[in-house]
Amino acid sequence: MSETLPIGEIFSSIQGEGYLAGRRQIFIRMTGCNLDCRYCDTEYATVDSCRVEQAPGSNDFEIYRQPLTFIRLREILEAWTQALPGAHHSISITGGEPLLFAEDLAGWLPELRRILPIHLETNGTLASELEQIIDQVDYISMDMKLPSTAGCGEGLWDSHRLFLESAVAKDVSVKIVVGAGTGTAEILRVCAIIAAVRKKTPLFLQPLTLPDTGCGINAVHLLYLQALASAQLPDVRVIPQMHKLMGVL
Repeated sequence: MSETLPIGEIFSSIQGEGYLAGRRQIFIRMTGCNLDCRYCDTEYATVDSCRVEQAPGSNDFEIYRQPLTFIRLREILEAWTQALPGAHHSISITGGEPLLFAEDLAGWLPELRRILPIHLETNGTLASELEQIIDQVDYISMDMKLPSTAGCGEGLWDSHRLFLESAVAKDVSVKIVVGAGTGTAEILRVCAIIAAVRKKTPLFLQPLTLPDTGCGINAVHLLYLQALASAQLPDVRVIPQMHKLMGVL
């Protein structure tokens, strides 16, 4: 097992997106990503330090040198869960794109899972990497990147389908960020992929959050997209980035 991993942040907050929205989690944010989405609000580039909350939920950070050791991470998580018993639902492994470090995570997750269940947040493009850790993951929040909002082009659809085919072995949900330019064809493409793999998979439409925290899609268009998706799939939900609205991390 690798003794260290490039972790940019460790903090305690409320999950603001998708299936576990409203649950309090311990977030472990990995650095690095294989995509460059237009709306990304995360500093995921490799850095030489790691921000760690001094106490869970305090928003008061101390700085550790990179990379962080497994022993130190486990000490932090054990201290937080002992200090606030029952407060945290799970550990969210997020990024960036955490599956870039799947080989190392395969050694870390069994021990972290002894502390709390594991929730993986991923851009849903690295299916073979997911296979390396899927047995140690309890929840998967998978993004599908729409060209209209992410700007990643049309080349990810096959990657998303392959990823979902692997992810359905676990409790997986799909999230798409929708904006003013999101059209019928994109929604139908997403729904077709989900229906072909497992139709009952929850689909979350997340309105695009603008830099000023405003909404990047009007209510009429959002409701149109919801109705369109709901005609194809049985479980379609609309949830904005709740943590942005609450002003938490």
